[in-house]
Amino acid sequence: MSDSDPVITGMGCLCAAGGDLASAWREMTAGNTRPSGPDMLHAAIKRLSPVFTAPDLAGSENKIADLAGAGMEKTRCVLFFLTAMAEALAQAGLDAAALRGRRIGVCVGTTVGCTLNDEHFYAEFRKGKQPGLAAIDRFLANNPAQYVSAALDLCGPVSTINNACTSGVDAIGQAGEWIRDGLCDMAIAGGSDELSRIPYLGFSSLLNTSEAPCRPFDLKRDGLNLGEGAGVLIMESRAAARARGAKALVEVAGYGTCGDAYHPTAPHPQGVGLEQAIRRALERTPPGEIGFINAHGTATPANDQVEGSTFARIFGPQVTVFGSKGYTGHTLGAAGAIEAIFITQGLLSGEIPATAGFSEADPGCVVVPTRSLTKVRAEYALSTSLAFGGNNSALLLKLGK
Repeated sequence: MSDSDPVITGMGCLCAAGGDLASAWREMTAGNTRPSGPDMLHAAIKRLSPVFTAPDLAGSENKIADLAGAGMEKTRCVLFFLTAMAEALAQAGLDAAALRGRRIGVCVGTTVGCTLNDEHFYAEFRKGKQPGLAAIDRFLANNPAQYVSAALDLCGPVSTINNACTSGVDAIGQAGEWIRDGLCDMAIAGGSDELSRIPYLGFSSLLNTSEAPCRPFDLKRDGLNLGEGAGVLIMESRAAARARGAKALVEVAGYGTCGDAYHPTAPHPQGVGLEQAIRRALERTPPGEIGFINAHGTATPANDQVEGSTFARIFGPQVTVFGSKGYTGHTLGAAGAIEAIFITQGLLSGEIPATAGFSEADPGCVVVPTRSLTKVRAEYALSTSLAFGGNNSALLLKLGK
């Protein structure tokens, strides 16, 4: 245990399960899930997949007024992040005035953000017309990390992570390394993504979306559902948290990432990269200490089989696993951050939800996820994320002391 170890002192979450962490966790532990039709995406295709949309943000401007930059455009992706950030700051006992001008880093993972919601601009341009440049300005404005740093005049490092679906976990891992290396005393880290039509159509064209609500680890699983939202963590060095009397909820006890370079979209069949990422996260912690795992659990046939068999190989087939995408959908760059918050909440509350959508075990997955609200007594929990391009990342959290 070192004074430079990163700890988490605040967290905020916005997803289809709820507009804040308390409401999302309440719905999840009750087993409630709310997929909807993709009406907002205007997808004129035969194979339609449900989506998980975030709650209406009407009225949220008042909550984030102190965090918004004067004259700076807020995309929906940025608005998601600021809303979750306001909740995280409140839990950490901080406000905008306490942050301004300080040595605070910002690291945000995002995959598509708002950047693919500008089809109208390109359609008009190709017709020889001269559409206004508002769409391009919006494209350039969609950088949540830069937005937060500029709006609050922060003096720490700034980075946007775009590692596909591992982006949220990688942002937390990167921020933790900044703190350990003394580059900043505090970091605002997480991920944010909004639904848009082109990725919806892209995933559909790959035939890896389901026409039904997704079924992580289930024998009859047949694809994912997309979602949107944001997860934000306030991270500090142990010394910085202690100096201001802040409670450490959990410690970032390990992080590992590994690219297996096997295939543009498929995971390595033996989970080579995933296993290396997990073992790097567990460098200082025996596998037997891990109380439970929040799996990436996309409900695609290959992902769940690779994840489950890799977990069984490292932790044994009886390891406690749950998947949360049956409540949130696959939120892409936000997924790893949201799921890190869920394992933190699981450690703090001593319980984890049922895996929504799961009913029949698949022997190929080896492990069997939670079927009901499950009590856990654990000091350590792990979250994993896998991504197109062969990215694999794992985050280990430990209860704060």
